[in-house]
Amino acid sequence: MTADPRVKTLLKILIGVAWIDGQIQPEERAYLHNIVKEKGLENEPEIQPLLYEFRPVKAAECYGWVKEYLGEQPTSEACQQLIEAISGLIYSDGTVDTSEAKLLTDLQLLDPAQAPSEPGKSPVLTAIRSVYQRWISTLNP
Repeated sequence: MTADPRVKTLLKILIGVAWIDGQIQPEERAYLHNIVKEKGLENEPEIQPLLYEFRPVKAAECYGWVKEYLGEQPTSEACQQLIEAISGLIYSDGTVDTSEAKLLTDLQLLDPAQAPSEPGKSPVLTAIRSVYQRWISTLNP
């Protein structure tokens, strides 16, 4: 059975996001391994060298995969799904690095439904607020 190319690209994006701050955190590593296992791609030749950190992923490469994943005319739904997937990874280590926040902001700008005239209604801000609220709630049960 051949893996869905979009799922492979999404996993490459998530691995790239984990690298975007310069190193993969242990929580991000565990999260990625769980996702790859859940998707049944542990033995996928394109994923293995990235997942097992045989080589780092540069930000430009990650952004290239984002462009490949979303296509030339990204839909709002595709942008939101990608933001949610990335937010899950970012939440896994409890911190949002500036490079991770920049990627989320860049994704927001690609969203055709995003109205720039609505400050505070940004999906990126909502996602980041949600990440922090979940993180804080785990610290104070």
